[in-house]
Amino acid sequence: MRGPAVLFTCTGNSARSPIAEALLRHRTGGRVEVTSAGSHPRQELHPNAVRILRERYGIDLANQRPRHLDTVAGRRFDYVISLCDKVREVCPDFGGHPRRLHWSIPDPATADRAEGAGYPTFARTVAEIDTRVHYLLPVLTPQEVPS
Repeated sequence: MRGPAVLFTCTGNSARSPIAEALLRHRTGGRVEVTSAGSHPRQELHPNAVRILRERYGIDLANQRPRHLDTVAGRRFDYVISLCDKVREVCPDFGGHPRRLHWSIPDPATADRAEGAGYPTFARTVAEIDTRVHYLLPVLTPQEVPS
């Protein structure tokens, strides 16, 4: 029996959605099939996303590359979770009627440029996503009820 399949989406697939993908995979120990993709993927993951996940969680994303939503077309997901308003508007339908959730999380890369906040902005974003993943866990991996 397979675990639930989850897709995280954001526009660039360079920060928010790969962070969510990595944290959910980390927190579930592989019991959940998880991936991420974007509507307009960037060339590479944001260095601060890679750095903070490595430093704080021991997660290595150095070889991961952003993916386009087209690369997951035709796959079945139990949950499709959008992390930004723009991708929510253009996210395609997936077969099997997945449950859709929306987490409106500001892009830390954009804040990085606008505010010069850099790493602290990414730290806040990762903490917020990790909190949301924490609350998602019981839904995805309910504990067995003792008989």
